Amino acid sequence: MPKITAPTVAEHRVRQRAALLHAARELLIAGGVSAVTPAAVGAAAGLSRPSVYEYFSSGADVLVAVIEDAFPRANAELQSALDSVTSASERLDVYVRVTLRLAAEGVHRPVAALAAAQLPAECLARLSALHREQAAPFIEALRELEVPELNITARLLGGVLQAAMAAIESGASLPVVTERTLVFVRSAVAPAL
Repeated sequence: MPKITAPTVAEHRVRQRAALLHAARELLIAGGVSAVTPAAVGAAAGLSRPSVYEYFSSGADVLVAVIEDAFPRANAELQSALDSVTSASERLDVYVRVTLRLAAEGVHRPVAALAAAQLPAECLARLSALHREQAAPFIEALRELEVPELNITARLLGGVLQAAMAAIESGASLPVVTERTLVFVRSAVAPAL
């Protein structure tokens, strides 16, 4: 019987799963999707490969769990910040600021690594659904501002945010990138303001 490292078996399992997810994220960021195998994840977490299968049925299952784990914090922080503002233009500003701050904190790195990979269909579908959920407040603010060509404008501004996150992750100054991004976003929706 394996030795538990928590007051209860349930808490031990939660901790072990968290350790496996942390290891998977680090492997994903460092080596891409192909580095996230049950054996590698187990070794990085200090567990045997068979132990990994107690938590995940396959490497794809590990990737889905990483995807599921990557979004809740970002979504919760976004929603919390958005709850304090009422106007659509303020919500756009807050969305941009929080998204870029989270990028600076590295929250988006696992998702970026996943987006650049050849993923199984179930992973792609879940990643796409979570991205749509995360972008919903941004798109709703654009809709309220009655920007012309909503879908095209949203995609273009989404590209601006992606470029801004990439700049931050490459070492550009968060305050500078944030302010330049806000200038760009505001000018893109200016006729609607």
